[in-house]
Amino acid sequence: MGFEELLEQVGGFGPFQLRNVALLALPRILLPMNFLLPIFLAAVPAHHCVLPGAPANFSQDMWLEAHLPRESDGTLSSCFRFTYTQALPNTTLGGDGQSRGELQGEPSTVPCPQGWEYDHSEFSSTIATEWDLVCEQKGLNRATSTFFFIGVLVGAVAFGYLSDRFGRRRLLLVAYVSALGMGLASAASVSYIMFVITRTLTGTALAGFTIIVMPLELEWLDVGHRTVAGVLSSTFWTGGVMLLALVGYLIRNWRWLLLAVTLPCVPGIISLWWVPESARWLLTQGRVEEAHRYLLCCARLNGRPVGEDSLSLEALRKVAAAERVVRRPSYLDLFRTPRLRRISLCCMMVWFGVNFSYYGLSLDISGLGLNVYQTQLLFGAVELPAKLLVYLSVRHAGRRLTQAGTLLGTALTLGFRLLVPTEKAYWSTALAVTGKGFSEAAFTTAYLFTSELYPTVLRQTGMGLTALVGRLGGSLAPLVALLDGVWLSLPKLTYGGIALLAACTALLLPETRKAQLPETIQDVEGKSAPSSLQEEQMPMKQVHD
Repeated sequence: MGFEELLEQVGGFGPFQLRNVALLALPRILLPMNFLLPIFLAAVPAHHCVLPGAPANFSQDMWLEAHLPRESDGTLSSCFRFTYTQALPNTTLGGDGQSRGELQGEPSTVPCPQGWEYDHSEFSSTIATEWDLVCEQKGLNRATSTFFFIGVLVGAVAFGYLSDRFGRRRLLLVAYVSALGMGLASAASVSYIMFVITRTLTGTALAGFTIIVMPLELEWLDVGHRTVAGVLSSTFWTGGVMLLALVGYLIRNWRWLLLAVTLPCVPGIISLWWVPESARWLLTQGRVEEAHRYLLCCARLNGRPVGEDSLSLEALRKVAAAERVVRRPSYLDLFRTPRLRRISLCCMMVWFGVNFSYYGLSLDISGLGLNVYQTQLLFGAVELPAKLLVYLSVRHAGRRLTQAGTLLGTALTLGFRLLVPTEKAYWSTALAVTGKGFSEAAFTTAYLFTSELYPTVLRQTGMGLTALVGRLGGSLAPLVALLDGVWLSLPKLTYGGIALLAACTALLLPETRKAQLPETIQDVEGKSAPSSLQEEQMPMKQVHD
């Protein structure tokens, strides 16, 4: 008897599983509120050089004209001022942002010598206004997101490996406590360096949520309800995206905003009292008594008439003996056998493309004709129909085609945006929103698909590896946006090209629709198949309707 049969006895979907999904909803809500926080936290309001007070006979506009040169697009410069006040200024900065005054007889300009004045009508305070991360320092502003995702990358490796060794529930507690402590430290930062370090460590802690939550849910679900539960759980991410728009609108100071998305970790820590450890994992570790206790709790809450005799310790020991891990899992195990090696390499490319395109679209909300709050709310709202698309598609078309199709849709919308004239902003907005929907659908599918590809003994390790590579894509996405200084269309072309490559790679993965979750490496490799052809076509045991 395997674990699927045990799960059938105690109930593979019922009040126990629904309670589990509800208890693990909070991490899913907190993740997008932290991952997309730079949209508000690092926002750059309108600014210009600090100027002396305007005389009574000068209007504000006249005073700005007298001190600020114009950029090549006709707007007043945010980063330079005239060396001397001009009576009738009519000068334009060169393409390199330097004065051409001495060469062409135009007034000379200098970088802002006394700092900047900021428009506080939309944001009372951001890290850009706190530490003047504008103009020559704007790269440091973008770098905060990159450092954060580097932290997530490192955390994905650590939590993936450690949760396979020490359990999902225990490491989820570590993630909660660490995220709370580092979040509070970030809000109290007194310098840019302190902020970057604490945000990087916050990303490391939050990686535990991304790695642990989905497998902890799936390992208690039967085959028939994995899809609906996975899509239902992912709607909490969408809720977090939309909630961030509301919280950002209500709280305009970056320190209080950071506290608002950090303090919910406290009820999350308390909720772990009722979160069950994975019985699948416990059996692979030979911890039969603990697994027995959780399985009986599952049966009781699901109303299944299962007594201690019918679900005996002896029966569980037989299951554990067949699945127990003799050697501790390592990342090398993901590449030792041919089928698992192909799965790992393909998943790494898919996750890189999914994260790279998703955060490239999500963090670039300028030029859409809407304010930052409206755009964020719209980007969150479009994820709801994307979830419905995933739910229908993975059930009928399968995981593999859904993954490839959603990535292809992302790439195509990015490509079409390059062809839209700048004066047709509504078309650009429609394509951006559509692309965001496709990228979210790709993200939802990736979590479900990857969790089903890896065996229980290596599931967390595999999720950790793919999330590591994915967060590498997420960390590079903000920096790629700086390429618009080389060519305005280069960032979108890069995001679309990587998404297209990931779509092609997804077609190389095996289909997992209606397949039982593999327990061991042998289940993935299909060693019990009578022929190599059968191995190729049936890498996992299939469950038919």
